[in-house]
Amino acid sequence: MPAAKKKPGLYANIHAKQERIAHGSSEKMRKPASAGAPTQASFDKSKKTEKTPGKKAPAKKAPAKKAPAKKAAAKKAAR
Repeated sequence: MPAAKKKPGLYANIHAKQERIAHGSSEKMRKPASAGAPTQASFDKSKKTEKTPGKKAPAKKAPAKKAPAKKAAAKKAAR
């Protein structure tokens, strides 16, 4: 059985429509509570499935640079 393709979410659809309108589309955003506009239940359902950003791992510190053994030995011998 092939895996089902995931549809874009509510906010992705709203953002896409706003982008189309900004680029000269003759579309208009629907007013809240008008026919076909997302309901409060749609927003609540979308909120339950939102992705929460994970904690970022702390940045790894680079090890301190040490002088090569040959140079350190040469400095001691020169004294």
